[in-house]
Amino acid sequence: MTDDRWHLDELDLTAYLARVGLTARQPSLEALDELHATHVRTFPFENIDVLLRQHPGVQLGAVAEKFVERGRGGYCFEHGTLFAAVLERLGYDVERHLGRVGDPGTTGRTHMTVVVTIEGRRYLCDPGFGMSLLRPILLEHGAQDDRDGWAYRVQRVDEGGAGAAWRLERFRDEEWQRMHTTDEVPVRPVDLVMGHHFTSTFPGSHFTQRLILARHGDNRHTTVSPEGLTTRVPGRSTTRTDVAAEDLPALLREHGVTLSDEEVQRLVALWPGMLDAA
Repeated sequence: MTDDRWHLDELDLTAYLARVGLTARQPSLEALDELHATHVRTFPFENIDVLLRQHPGVQLGAVAEKFVERGRGGYCFEHGTLFAAVLERLGYDVERHLGRVGDPGTTGRTHMTVVVTIEGRRYLCDPGFGMSLLRPILLEHGAQDDRDGWAYRVQRVDEGGAGAAWRLERFRDEEWQRMHTTDEVPVRPVDLVMGHHFTSTFPGSHFTQRLILARHGDNRHTTVSPEGLTTRVPGRSTTRTDVAAEDLPALLREHGVTLSDEEVQRLVALWPGMLDAA
């Protein structure tokens, strides 16, 4: 019997591939690398619908319509849902997992990752983090990757009663810094709904309070937030410039976000409050 919990038939795979500019290939690590990097560069990380109180939810049909048809991006539950479905439709062996951003002792399971098994080896895909991996990283203790100039490392850690987990670290400011910790607990669709509900509605969630818009470009990564426009280039010092409300429309276009004029106006109206809270 076909497992349709994830409603894979709601994905128009042809439209997705056209949107990212790729053709279907047989599953392989090389093809997975290409798809992961292209997805991350095509779809920005952003929480605009959460801020505008109009989020359509994280069901596959809603996410695919938002990303593929409306020229938008989203955050981890959306990226992970879409990317996992694409991979399954292409024939990959896929697992969905949840993780904790920052200190796992004080944070909830509010991040989604995807694990893919190829020729008996597991790879962590992370297309929906603000500073996302460009390519999958081998899910083995001590594995490192710096092919694109960004250095990442995987560490196997003990989560106590929850069992083993995987900590993803990024090398920054001359030290390894924790990004998130992904556990091995099986994930069901309701887990994504619950995680999304918390991050998109809880008053203390930073997604409900401030804009986070990020995207990988060619050899650079930029983030728009109330702290300013932050630009990171491998091997160079991070730069940051202030962002005023009148700068937002152009920055949205530059980061590949398509909004209606009314949505842009609503977001711009929220900006002074975000600056005051920063």
